Parts: sequence; structure tokens; C-alpha cells
Amino acid sequence: MSTTPESATHPSSLLRLLLDERDIVAVATRYCRVLDTKQWDGLAEVFLPDATAQLGNPTELAGLDAITDRIRAALENLDDSQHLVGNHEVTVDGDAGTHRCYLQAQHIRRVPDGSPNYIVAGRYEDRLVRTSDGWRIAHRTLTVMWTEGNVAVVRG
Repeated sequence: MSTTPESATHPSSLLRLLLDERDIVAVATRYCRVLDTKQWDGLAEVFLPDATAQLGNPTELAGLDAITDRIRAALENLDDSQHLVGNHEVTVDGDAGTHRCYLQAQHIRRVPDGSPNYIVAGRYEDRLVRTSDGWRIAHRTLTVMWTEGNVAVVRG
């Protein structure tokens, strides 16, 4: 799951590293819960206020409001969604960290023509920082690897 720095050989250092790794994976999981429950305010517990993101397109979003607006526009009209993440890779270096994981997201919406399902699969790559409120994403890149289903589900 992680790369252990040489300095983390002391038991207390190793424990801190393991807790940091767990907390970073929890940020990725929290992100999925926020998206699937449409509790957009919860993104403040995932991203820094001045975070940046590239979410499946080349346009870089700057700031929590822009990130929230983009996510909300993509998911608000869905009947349901389920975002699953796995194969987490975490590195920690002091108060900075990186995270990479694979994702599969099922999107459901009844549309006039075709299936109500659209699946997106890809990976998230994150840079995180430790704050007084815990780990937060400073930058997230979503790389879409493949899709399947009716794209009309996520359009319009």
C-alpha cells in the first residue's frame, strides 16, 4: 500500500505512517460517499479551499467552489450513482502525501432512449497535505481509462 521512508523504522514512526496511510485512503472513500449521497458540502472535508483538479477533461479547475460546481453539474440529475475505489497506493513524506487508486463509477438515470446505465472506469491521482483538520487533497487528476453504456445518462 505504501512506500515506507527509511526514517519510519522506529515503532512510533511506523505507527504514524500507517495511520497517515489509513487517513489518506479514508479521504478517497469520503469523496465517493459525498458524490453518491450528493452532500456537496462534504467536499470541504476532502479538498483544500484552494485545491485544483482535472476531472476527466483538460480544463484545470481552481478552488473548492469550481470543483464542487463541476461535480454537482455532472451528478446532480442522476437517479443514483455508486463510486468504488480500490488498489490504493499511498506515500507519505512528513506533511505531504500522494495517493493513487483505481475507480469504477456506475451512473443511473432513466432517459427516454436506451439503457439507464453508464459506467466510467479510471484512476485518481492525488497530492495531499496534512492540515489541522486532517489530510486534504491539494490536487486531483481523474484519468478516464474506459467507459461503457449509455452516455446520455450523464448528459443533459
